[in-house]
Amino acid sequence: MADVGRRGGRAYIGSFTAAGGQGITTAAVDAGSGALTVLSGVDDLPDPAYLALSPGGDTLYAVSETAEGAVAAYRVTGDTPEPLGPPVPVGGSGPVHLSLFAGHVLTANYGSGSVTAVPVRADGTLADAPSTVLRHTGSGPHTPRQQGPHAHQVQPDPSGRWAVSVDLGTDSVRVCTLADGPLDLYREIALRPGSGPRHLAFHPHGSYAYVLNELTPTVTVCHWDADDGTLKPLTETPVLSGAPAGDAYPSGIVASPDGRFVWTATRGEDVLSTFAVEGDELRLTGTVTCAGHWPRAITEAGGLLYVANERSGDVSWFALDPDRGLPRYEGSIEAPAASCVVIGPDTGRV
Repeated sequence: MADVGRRGGRAYIGSFTAAGGQGITTAAVDAGSGALTVLSGVDDLPDPAYLALSPGGDTLYAVSETAEGAVAAYRVTGDTPEPLGPPVPVGGSGPVHLSLFAGHVLTANYGSGSVTAVPVRADGTLADAPSTVLRHTGSGPHTPRQQGPHAHQVQPDPSGRWAVSVDLGTDSVRVCTLADGPLDLYREIALRPGSGPRHLAFHPHGSYAYVLNELTPTVTVCHWDADDGTLKPLTETPVLSGAPAGDAYPSGIVASPDGRFVWTATRGEDVLSTFAVEGDELRLTGTVTCAGHWPRAITEAGGLLYVANERSGDVSWFALDPDRGLPRYEGSIEAPAASCVVIGPDTGRV
């Protein structure tokens, strides 16, 4: 399991301001228990629904999940995030995810079905405009959700050579490059038609990728070859032990740092699922309540699982059994319209 020495520091919670969220909330993370205590918040950016930290943990990046679409940077060496210039338009609508890759912030733009690369300057600030807007094409059999492309996530692979984007609308994963030029499509891998891939988590050893499907509540286990940027679907496992009462809407997925477990969140059932990693397969070992309603995102840190429950307006945390990986509820804080949680170090206060 994870090194509990990573507890402490700060948590940053994104939320939907249009639904009553507080923007970006900063919380202290207790070094012993991992419990959260709210410190401050900033509400200058509309709907900062997804966040990412710089490698050093001193700069926070946030998407603005609006029709216009933007990304913003904040210095987080104090208890309150400080804006580093105005938001930068991403040239796409509804950015729902972002990550850092090859000196850029990448955003996955759900509404326009595209991925954007915005250069990051040496001081962590953002360039005034994107260097690339890579537009996806295609559709899927599930209407109306798949009438066109809907990029839902983009992130680097563990080797740092590739950027991988997941598209719910086209039932595919795209592998991209970004080296001394624009973001460029290298390969597109088709998944099962109608599955609606939403998010992907890599095994820490880098040889597997786990794709969480939203339209059919399953996880597709894929072999990942970083040498040639190839993703090969192998098996598919339901995230629930039985049929859901209605649309399940899986949302978040994360793999444990030691590679033994995978966890998913399912909004329609308000549950967290635990899987044991068994080679090319995942085995569902149990589900527990998310301790809220509509778990939009999950994060593992310091042997704990943090869950952003959007509709109940809170963030819950769970201790993880070191032998079986099963989550045990520990506590919650209020966080209206919460959409994600990222955990960072106690930068500048040690």
